[in-house]
Amino acid sequence: MQYEDILFDARDGVATIAINRPKVMNAFRGRTCEELIHAFNRAGWDKAIGVIVLTGTGDRAFCTGGDQSAHDGNYDGRGIIGLPVEELQSIIREVPKPVIARVQGYAIGGGNVLATLCDLTIASEKAQFGQVGPKVGSVDPGFGTAYLARIVGEKKAREIWYLCRRYTAAEALAMGLVNAVVPHDQLDAEVARWCAEILEKSPTAIAIAKRSFNADTDSIRGISGMGMQALTMYYASEESQEGVRAFNEKRKPDFRKYQK
Repeated sequence: MQYEDILFDARDGVATIAINRPKVMNAFRGRTCEELIHAFNRAGWDKAIGVIVLTGTGDRAFCTGGDQSAHDGNYDGRGIIGLPVEELQSIIREVPKPVIARVQGYAIGGGNVLATLCDLTIASEKAQFGQVGPKVGSVDPGFGTAYLARIVGEKKAREIWYLCRRYTAAEALAMGLVNAVVPHDQLDAEVARWCAEILEKSPTAIAIAKRSFNADTDSIRGISGMGMQALTMYYASEESQEGVRAFNEKRKPDFRKYQK
């Protein structure tokens, strides 16, 4: 596959996958998801690779979720909602290598879900986290909700989704959403340190540990499948499309006028 939306680099046992769409704050479209899936498969089953780092290019954003300019009642790719997000989320969990989210800026919406799904998350002190789904007529009805609750607790997860606030890196650390926060100029060095420590360990033991952790939460995959089926019907509604229109028109949405 020729990559247009991502960058891929593999050296010294570490594969770095970077979403390369800085003009749209590293939001993903259908092609981005396809390239990410390909890159995770490429790195995940390469025995020379011991750790995978997921990040975004530039300093502003790790990832800000689905590209709303590619969303018109459905996104521009394949899958139930026009994005193969279920497949992308699954491959991050399924590859037998630890995946580290390197978060240097905004991890918002689907970007926050990706950071949540990674095995470990290391953030710059400039990073910000949060959800926007109910502000733009969307939701992640699976790992983005149920798995998030496993990490930060039910009350905090509901707050994150119902209020759509933004949280600093320090607040994310306090709630258990990230593993470490460092000064912005030390982020790469910190990620490299964590990678080096992992590479010293038994890859088979780590692969077994990862599968063991996943086994406890794999039921969420079924929740996600059912939720995504409902989401495609929601995206066809005027209520959901009002969120997309308002976002693109840079105005406040009026959802309740469409409520039946």
